[in-house]
Amino acid sequence: MNDRAALELLVSQGPLTRTRIGELTGLSKPTASQLLGRLEAAGLVRTTGNVTGRPGPSAQLYEVNPAAAYVAALSVDHGGVTAVVADITGRVIGEGRAAAETAQDAAGEARGGGSATARVVTTAVDGALAKAGLGRGDLHGAVIGTPGALDPHTGELRYAPHLPGWHSRALLGELGDALGVPVVIENDVNLAALAEQYEGSAQDHDDFVLVWVDEGVGAAIVLGGTLLRGATGGAGEIGYMPLPGAPLARGGPDAAAAPDAGGGFQSLVGQPAVLGIARGLGLDPADVTEALADRRVVDEVARRLATGLAAVVAVVDPELVVLSGVVAQAGGERLRVRVEEELTGLALPRPQLRISDIEGDPILTGALRTALVQARDAVFDTA
Repeated sequence: MNDRAALELLVSQGPLTRTRIGELTGLSKPTASQLLGRLEAAGLVRTTGNVTGRPGPSAQLYEVNPAAAYVAALSVDHGGVTAVVADITGRVIGEGRAAAETAQDAAGEARGGGSATARVVTTAVDGALAKAGLGRGDLHGAVIGTPGALDPHTGELRYAPHLPGWHSRALLGELGDALGVPVVIENDVNLAALAEQYEGSAQDHDDFVLVWVDEGVGAAIVLGGTLLRGATGGAGEIGYMPLPGAPLARGGPDAAAAPDAGGGFQSLVGQPAVLGIARGLGLDPADVTEALADRRVVDEVARRLATGLAAVVAVVDPELVVLSGVVAQAGGERLRVRVEEELTGLALPRPQLRISDIEGDPILTGALRTALVQARDAVFDTA
């Protein structure tokens, strides 16, 4: 327990002296010295210079050894896979990207060329490892963020018909065999919520909902600090939720059709819908950011968003709703204010409403955080 406490302090606060570690843990100087000697011998900590500018002998600084373990975090979209590799401290040291294979490219799978999905994943990871100067043998584990969710009963990816090749029940094992490390597949919006919980807008809340408004729409629900997954991993799949003004998604979440399965909430507020609103007003925007520069588009998107949020808020009653994804980021504070105004009176609970302030890709941030927690649980266990 003392070893783990010291390691967590070094991860969160950076290099510390033996005296400071003793003060923060309540350990005596001899015990702190023994602890650091033990961790240094195990390759988990290393010295990193001395404290200068103080009277008396300079004190040695200790830090977590970055080479104690390396992890990979991946984000999947319809265009391909992005991967980052980080050391045990969380510092990203390599990034790679691999485009999704077309049906023609994947024909080799039928001729014994292996899983097309595994090839794309390993290509992205290998690219990140190469930039970090590492190989697959250096990895401790990998976490992959993907649309949809793995059904805990079948192991099959559901709610993501637009990701061909990702629906095999053997997928998790195939990816683990390909990379040579344990692999976790997690819903991308759930990972974005974990990022908000760890270093974003939801750090001070145990009950919140993250609503992802992008090409598609989804939500992650955190209650009592715990992520709600549902019986089949589908908690938060609000993109298929029926709403006034939207055609019903009767094809279902597993239909091999369009990403919105023909209707539902995301057919009202996803990126294609926002561009459609703008064009209906006589505009010709190049992208969602340009579309949401027009006040009329913001007003209509806010009205639609509030209608969907009212259903979620009425059921979950969260303290906070965080809006994330391309549409939310493009609309920014002006969209947030208008959604808040439209939400008034639609649902009795009145949660706070915030725009995500995570820098970079929140899905990768959440995947990396998850991978690091798992690696540290294993590597930092000195018992």
